[in-house]
Amino acid sequence: MHTTIALVISTLVLSAYAQSDSITLSGGASETTQSPTATGADYATSGTTYADESSVLTITGSTDYATISDLSSIFATSNGTATSISSHRGNETTSSPTQTLLVGSARTTTSLNGTAATNGTASSTSTSAQPTNTVPCNGHPALCNRKFSNITHVGAHNSPFVRPGNIAANQELDVETQLNDGIRMLQFQAHLQNDTIYLCHTSCDLLNVGTLEDYLTTVARWLRGHPYDVIAILIGNYDVINPMNFTAPVTNSGLIDFVYTPPTQPMPLESWPTLAEMIFRNTRAVVMLDYEANQTAIPWLLDEFSQMWETPFSPTDRDFPCTPQRPPDQERPVRQNRMFMANHNLNLEVAAAGLSIDVPFFTLLNETNADQGYGSAAAAVANCTTMWDRPPTFLLVDYYNIGNFNGSVFQSAADANGVPYDRASCCGTAGTTNDGNPLHTIADLRWYLAIFMVVYWTSTS
Repeated sequence: MHTTIALVISTLVLSAYAQSDSITLSGGASETTQSPTATGADYATSGTTYADESSVLTITGSTDYATISDLSSIFATSNGTATSISSHRGNETTSSPTQTLLVGSARTTTSLNGTAATNGTASSTSTSAQPTNTVPCNGHPALCNRKFSNITHVGAHNSPFVRPGNIAANQELDVETQLNDGIRMLQFQAHLQNDTIYLCHTSCDLLNVGTLEDYLTTVARWLRGHPYDVIAILIGNYDVINPMNFTAPVTNSGLIDFVYTPPTQPMPLESWPTLAEMIFRNTRAVVMLDYEANQTAIPWLLDEFSQMWETPFSPTDRDFPCTPQRPPDQERPVRQNRMFMANHNLNLEVAAAGLSIDVPFFTLLNETNADQGYGSAAAAVANCTTMWDRPPTFLLVDYYNIGNFNGSVFQSAADANGVPYDRASCCGTAGTTNDGNPLHTIADLRWYLAIFMVVYWTSTS
């Protein structure tokens, strides 16, 4: 009992410290102030291996998207309107509205801050007159004929970890709200406890938000209700366990109805299908595992680092260098032909209950998630675009709803994609004030701390 209360107290104290601009270290003859520069790993660091890039695995039974040469014959009727797409699971049926779907457009190149090209549209597949698209794929009609690998998707770092006042929380709004607001990558850690996969941050004693199956059930339900949306799910195999442990949660949740199976491992940029193709086949969930994936045994559970690389994880440097970290020792030409994820969540390393954990740097969220300025999401996208001649495929952020305006990270992604963004569309209201700042301020935490201190001393007296 005392241990649990002490853990709660230390969590609250460290959460308050994490929202300060600096940490005051006591001890010795004087106190010193240290800027947040240390880093703690937020992923498995031992027993990990990377796939051999020298060989290509051909996956049988996957969809040959190359045979889909003219989407107008699939999505559009003779009068230029789209046919309805139905998704079936059990006795449930959901149908999309009848609308017109994009079937081809000319390739365009635009500049980003006058330095490098943004994501371009897909090449035209026909010279004949094409119907006008009105269907928003992932929120925008212009993205329907764009390859999945040729879009910047905003990702929620540690998406399930929503718990006000907890040091291990990284988001403020639940996963359904995240998806409604435009999050298209869900990233998180998974831990095996008593033969069940739970979603925990570093340790299940620190933050446990429930089972992977329950979380994926919510995601699958959302996908059934949104037939024109494609998402990615990135699972951190923190315990480096056998990948077969992940099949039951995906199957039992219903997510298996939507999983995408690639034709090869690894996947070059041009091998990815367009959003329209994935929507037509209803393979709208790209599920990846960072370590121990075996696509020979489980073709739809993709090996993350065969598909993409990452910039430094849980970064503490406000410059956010777009240099590769994982996988290591990969040649530049290989990286240029893979998707990549920019980890754009500024962190501070703290210790709690004998654990080292990275926590969001709260006081800089409005700048870190901004669409302009030093250390902003927009600056990170521009830097990556300059270094790699294309924007990042995924932009991973903490507290996506907070910025220089609510949802400013989506503006940065929209600019990279060359599409407009409706600022009024974001964000969910739970847990935020009118100015977009977190409700769990230092004052709130001190109040909770005072309450728990009373409980603690009462229990020990």
